[in-house]
Amino acid sequence: MGENVQTSAYGSWPSPIDAALAAAHDGHPEWLGFVGDEVWWTEPRPTEGGRRTLVRRRADGQEESVLPAPWNVRSRVIEYGGHPWAGVVVAGEPLVVFVHFADQRLYRYEPGSEPRPLTPVSPVGGGLRWAEPQVRLELGEVWCVLEEFTGDGPTDVRRVLVAVPLDGSAVRDRDAVRELTDDRHRFVTGPRISPDGSRAAWLAWDHPRMPWDGTELVVAEVLNGTLREPRTVAGGPEESIAQADWSPDGRLLYASDRTGWWNLYRDGEQLCPREEEFGGALWKLGHRWFAPLASGLIAVVHGSGSTALGILDPETGELVDAAGPWTEFAPTLAAHGERVVAVGASPRTAHEVVELDTLPHARTTSRGGAPIGRARVIGAPHDDPVDPVYYPEPLIRTFTGPDGRDIHAHVYPPHHPGHRAPGGELPPYVVWAHGGPTGHAPLVLDLSIAYFTSRGIGVAEVNYGGSTGYGREYRNRLREQWGVVDVEDCAAVALALADEGTADRDRLAIRGGSAGGWTAAASLTSTDVYACGTIVYPILDLAGWGTGETHDFESQYLESLVGPLAEVPGRYAERSPVEHADRVTVPFLLLQGLDDVICPPAQCERFLARIAGRHVPHAYLAFEGEGHGFRRAETMIRALEAELSLYAQVFGLNPPGVPTLELIR
Repeated sequence: MGENVQTSAYGSWPSPIDAALAAAHDGHPEWLGFVGDEVWWTEPRPTEGGRRTLVRRRADGQEESVLPAPWNVRSRVIEYGGHPWAGVVVAGEPLVVFVHFADQRLYRYEPGSEPRPLTPVSPVGGGLRWAEPQVRLELGEVWCVLEEFTGDGPTDVRRVLVAVPLDGSAVRDRDAVRELTDDRHRFVTGPRISPDGSRAAWLAWDHPRMPWDGTELVVAEVLNGTLREPRTVAGGPEESIAQADWSPDGRLLYASDRTGWWNLYRDGEQLCPREEEFGGALWKLGHRWFAPLASGLIAVVHGSGSTALGILDPETGELVDAAGPWTEFAPTLAAHGERVVAVGASPRTAHEVVELDTLPHARTTSRGGAPIGRARVIGAPHDDPVDPVYYPEPLIRTFTGPDGRDIHAHVYPPHHPGHRAPGGELPPYVVWAHGGPTGHAPLVLDLSIAYFTSRGIGVAEVNYGGSTGYGREYRNRLREQWGVVDVEDCAAVALALADEGTADRDRLAIRGGSAGGWTAAASLTSTDVYACGTIVYPILDLAGWGTGETHDFESQYLESLVGPLAEVPGRYAERSPVEHADRVTVPFLLLQGLDDVICPPAQCERFLARIAGRHVPHAYLAFEGEGHGFRRAETMIRALEAELSLYAQVFGLNPPGVPTLELIR
């Protein structure tokens, strides 16, 4: 192999990973659950208009997509969504309820027949939306979260727990939907019912807090199909409960960050004290980081930075992790008896459905006799679309930022088995800022990263201050510091890579989507670190975004990220890229979905109006039918190729076969 290596400039290497390949592998399995003994989940179909289908794994191991196009199993509750389906077995056959994205109605589906709606359409505002359904056959109902719009504004909304009749009697009658709670709390998660059916537990929180700031754990008695005397048993303004459930013997389990790390508790007693996260940011209703097993053991997703799947013995606090290649597990766990299913990925494998068998006959003993079974892939198995020699090899790095603070990052150097750069040439690097900003860049195979690294462009994903995975103190660094700490941390990583001779100081770029789009834009208006930037469905105008331009869930997020608007209005103007468009002197690419209600196109249009006539080379690509986060293959292809063309033009690269992006000057 060594003799066949060609010498050619960074950014010009020919790669088998094209934009279509990256787009086809975007997204991953989500929302696992059991229907009887079968494992079901949702899975993206980028080439089918970006819909999500429901996948069934039969007992013989056969996988099948249950619902044909255009059925799209996805909830819009809090816009980011939530668990959109549930199923049970009736007379040996599955009965499944699911939310259809197009109309947000709840449907009932039995194989062999067409889905039938269970809920009405509302003409008011954003309508009626549902999440975290649970089939309660004994009551003839589906219990779930209802998000109901009461007017045309994005914050004219109430959320309650409800019971939807399974017989279809609510299809034209909103009043046939039984409300189980009042709307005293702005946000609620779906109820978890205790094993004996006598109690229900759910999470609640209110503006201006986000769920990772502070939530309440509410418990109520279940009596004759109603919820009685709800009371708060844990949580508060500065304590985030991320998830709650019940042990088989009816004790209350929950993940709380009261020590500074999300750890597990049972009836208030800490089970496994560690400086690790056993929970995370509740961006979607129904995220699950732990699942109780019939034996009393608990399956957990845990870690600091990356995550592992383990089995916790609550009696001893002993925790044993499943062996396997996976470095990251998604917050979707399901358990049935002693079976556990999860979604895991690694730098060499995309997300796949993994089963951990903890049955006694399969047990091996480890570290003092704790039971652990073998983990195996049972669904959506990773299949290398190209030779893995083209995948990048990430480096887990910790950099030093302002005030000596740690900054966590994953660095992906350029890598190609058949090409190397001329001696003395340093590679261009793109800093990736993740969304959220209360989020995390996972350590997993991402063909969008490989698209760049295999052509000779390095990528550095920065888990800047405010990211999840490193405890509450690290998360709180961004309080009132958004647009400062995130920008500083990304710049510190970029400059450190240049200073150490890893990256070319003159060929640094930044890119990000959503909150990462904000960080990218703020970086271009407040630093001189980058030669160009890619800004994707961004927030650009804080005052506009904080006064009615976004959806309800995040409508008061800026109170903690920036400060109360009434008290620090100057800060909103001072940090907004739209107010400082005159400071942008380098080329940029702006990508936006026209149906985005979270970061609406108006923000981009305002920014572009202030750039007009300033002769800064730029391009604006707006996509019909795309919302917040691109889901259609054709959109992702166009976006990736445009981004590469921007870097090629600015950095003087010559990637073969990439359409030239026309820059307005």
